Amino acid sequence: MRKILSLFAFAISAFALNLPDGTNQYESNVWAAGRVENIKPYEDGFGPLFTFIQGNDYFAFGVVAILAAVVFAFVLHFLIIGPKHFSHDGKKIYAFGVIERVSHALAAVSWIVLVPTGIIMMWGDLFGGGTFVRICKNLHGIATIIFAVSVPPMMIYWTKRMLPAIYDIKWMMIVGGYLSKVKRPVPAGKFNAGQKAWYWIAIPGGLVMIATGAAMYFLDFSTPNVAGWLGMSQIEVLRLSAIIHNILGIVCATFFFVHIYMAAIAIHGAIWSMVTGYKEEEEVAILHSYWYKELQSKGQI
Repeated sequence: MRKILSLFAFAISAFALNLPDGTNQYESNVWAAGRVENIKPYEDGFGPLFTFIQGNDYFAFGVVAILAAVVFAFVLHFLIIGPKHFSHDGKKIYAFGVIERVSHALAAVSWIVLVPTGIIMMWGDLFGGGTFVRICKNLHGIATIIFAVSVPPMMIYWTKRMLPAIYDIKWMMIVGGYLSKVKRPVPAGKFNAGQKAWYWIAIPGGLVMIATGAAMYFLDFSTPNVAGWLGMSQIEVLRLSAIIHNILGIVCATFFFVHIYMAAIAIHGAIWSMVTGYKEEEEVAILHSYWYKELQSKGQI
């Protein structure tokens, strides 16, 4: 906890280095060298790739295009299939403990901040830069710390349940039953294949996002040694971090939107299990049939 608080204090002090005109007390020569107009087309390393992607705004347009496609797919699903409804009058099954719910809540709050602020930073020039974008950058950094705190409990409580199983293939083949209005038992354990995919994107991917984000944010403070250890120059660490961070960011944002739709809309009332800890028996029997059978065999229903 002391290390976490120290990191938080360090991050806040770093945010305070920003001056009113938008510049930073520690103007970075590395960032200046990394600007698109300063990269030579014949340069070795990640320079040409960084120039190609960043110079053409592929990151910024890519995230908007993908998220627009996801939202369009959600609207079609809602209009054609609609959400599934399960009885709330039956037995309740205790699914998530207090620590699980609190850590999930911290992760949810952090992602609700991380995704929009990340997109705003991608489109920083459209928003005119300055104070608004700088505030988003600072919120992005604080939300990252909150997410980092939420990761260890989720890994401890959920990793074993998130491991792939044979029946996950069957789940994928029928898309978890989401494309059918009929309620039939779906092959899934406590977590279905979709939730498992989100977990393995959000947790390992999130840790990589934290590492690459820190490499960019604290570039002048910490990465000279890191760069030497990796056998790379500081500018190469910056470019590689930016490329990985942006690509992973787009993937994570896409999965995050899918997760929200599935939990809050596609399955009516499912999101409350992360508030109360309880799932409806009918919902578990249909959407998590293998886990339901497991609970029955243990006499826990």
